[in-house]
Amino acid sequence: MTAGFVPPAYPYDRLDGAKAKAALHPGGVVDLSIGTPCDPPPAEVVAALAGSGSERGYPASIGSPAYRRAAGEWLANRLGAEGDQVAACVGTKEFVATTPQWMKLRRPDRDTVLYPAISYPTYEMGAILAGLRPVPVPTDDHWRMRLDAIAPADAERALMLWVNSPGNPAGQLDDLTAAAAWGRERGVPVFSDECYAEFTWDGPPRSILQAGPEGVVAVHSLSKRSNLAGVRAGFYAGDGELVTYLSEVRKHVGMMVPGPVQAAAVVALSDQTHVEAQRELYRARLERFAKILEAVGVSVELPAGGFYLWAAAEGGDGADPAAAAWALTDRLAADGGVLVSPGEFYGQAGAGYIRVALVAPMEALELVASRLGV
Repeated sequence: MTAGFVPPAYPYDRLDGAKAKAALHPGGVVDLSIGTPCDPPPAEVVAALAGSGSERGYPASIGSPAYRRAAGEWLANRLGAEGDQVAACVGTKEFVATTPQWMKLRRPDRDTVLYPAISYPTYEMGAILAGLRPVPVPTDDHWRMRLDAIAPADAERALMLWVNSPGNPAGQLDDLTAAAAWGRERGVPVFSDECYAEFTWDGPPRSILQAGPEGVVAVHSLSKRSNLAGVRAGFYAGDGELVTYLSEVRKHVGMMVPGPVQAAAVVALSDQTHVEAQRELYRARLERFAKILEAVGVSVELPAGGFYLWAAAEGGDGADPAAAAWALTDRLAADGGVLVSPGEFYGQAGAGYIRVALVAPMEALELVASRLGV
């Protein structure tokens, strides 16, 4: 009997050993391994979540008119972009993980998913779960995708291309206009994960939709923008044919953002004040923790976007860069009681680096500093 699919270990489960070391410190673990927001969403958003009265009925899979209108207005007002259509998704991770299989049904003659070589692991896993070829796209010295490095044979087989800017984990800003043009020239739909757009530090936030909606889909989430990771609110917008196709398929799967969540999201999308306050918090945390790392011999640059620090481990250019990153992960856990992620979680090209998610309050970061003697 042929063996079936065996799911790999979930990356963050591999941190249990480091977590145990960090937990030995008085005050416990300061967890900077996963990008889980720690700050509260606005009170009016929570009130809308609790008081919408929409919990009794099934919500529309595509999203309520109010939800789609709020998302479209946010795209136009904040990003200067618009799509032919807008539809809801349950956060964005499920969208990233499931879209390749729906796209395969649409184009059974293609079998390849392209994605950044340094990236969120679900781009690769979505392709694997759909029985497709995951092909990483190399990055340059600044972690930006090198579209010119995509082999012509892979481009011909490409079902879709994922881009992520600002990028997780390295915080780079890719040329989204170039990505849209690359896809249009080759008939390859481009899906742009833009969930960190609000935390763009180098210039204004970008969207692939600024280059027009033809052949592209932008994916957005309120998890980071409004600290709503626990309610799973997201949306996608862009090419009318693609959005219509995906929304029709997703109806059959029962992908529905709960009604109360949609009501809360409408309120969150209509307010920019809380996002500006969150930007200031993340910027201050990035700057402070970069200094903490530098004080213990870890050189790091501030990202162009996002709320992660991407730092090389000492010896990362040696024969075993992954071991250097794990050693640094263990040292920070043992000495500082802080949990970070080895870069190999985000692709083999990331071996030799660590990712630090600045999702803890400043007092927790100062606790780490005091443990490290900084």
